Amino acid sequence: MEKERIVIIAGPTASGKSALAIDLALEFNGEIVSADSMQVFKAMDIGTAKPSREDMQRVPHHLIDIVEPNGDYTVARFRNDAIKAVSGIRSRGRNAFVTGGTGLYIKALTQGLFPGPKADPDLRMALEKESVDALYERLQQIDPETAASIHPNNRVRVIRALEVYELTGTPISTFRKEHGFRDELFECLKIGLDCPREALYKRIDERVDKMIEAGLPEETKRLFDAGFGWDLKPMLGLGYKEMAMFLRGACALPEAIELLKRNTRRYAKRQLTWFRADPEMTWFSPEEKKGIFGAVKGHLR
Repeated sequence: MEKERIVIIAGPTASGKSALAIDLALEFNGEIVSADSMQVFKAMDIGTAKPSREDMQRVPHHLIDIVEPNGDYTVARFRNDAIKAVSGIRSRGRNAFVTGGTGLYIKALTQGLFPGPKADPDLRMALEKESVDALYERLQQIDPETAASIHPNNRVRVIRALEVYELTGTPISTFRKEHGFRDELFECLKIGLDCPREALYKRIDERVDKMIEAGLPEETKRLFDAGFGWDLKPMLGLGYKEMAMFLRGACALPEAIELLKRNTRRYAKRQLTWFRADPEMTWFSPEEKKGIFGAVKGHLR
């Protein structure tokens, strides 16, 4: 039986993925499935650069605002939710456009999951006692490839990668290459957006400035006032972590803004490293609309 055809739109933050996905969905009778590990959280709108209410009215979006900020959302759950969303879209005779910058989400959806060894509670307890900086530094030494794909503050994923190594003696990146990611459900066109570094950095700086103007510090304070602590995983995400530093008096707002810009640039670099390792990715400049639309038309024929 022929596999369902879907379109993946990937790339670094601020590269124009969301706008392109909307344009494509409007042109090719589509709906959008978000592959963003932060946009799943409710009440976190500005810092996660969610589509506007108007955009979501123009084109149906899936997997946005589905979990409370103190909830848990795993890669396995994303894969299941995304498969259901794509199936629903296709059952309505429409095309699915999966877009986002969370590389592991996209890989899990398009190629399956790597199960790995079961969690070891004692080992996890020992690792939990260490600082995330120390854990990440160790991961960089034993598995630089995996470290490059994980945000340094993502304690959960850092610990899991270390756990796999400690239990098996093999880096998780090696396991994934040899044993995982072979469950391909869809026929995918993978579009990667890339632009010159200076242009991307300019887009990042402009995005951060717009987030501040839109009220990112106030949004962060509302979340904290609602009972969502600074140590929650989503509150350690880009934007919220830096605004929390400002709100707690650790730095002035201009310093927090510059820190956010710097951290976002570093995150974009890691995203590009991840996506460039995918040989199936076809790269375009965000301005190459004609080439992108032509590729999508050919894929969805």
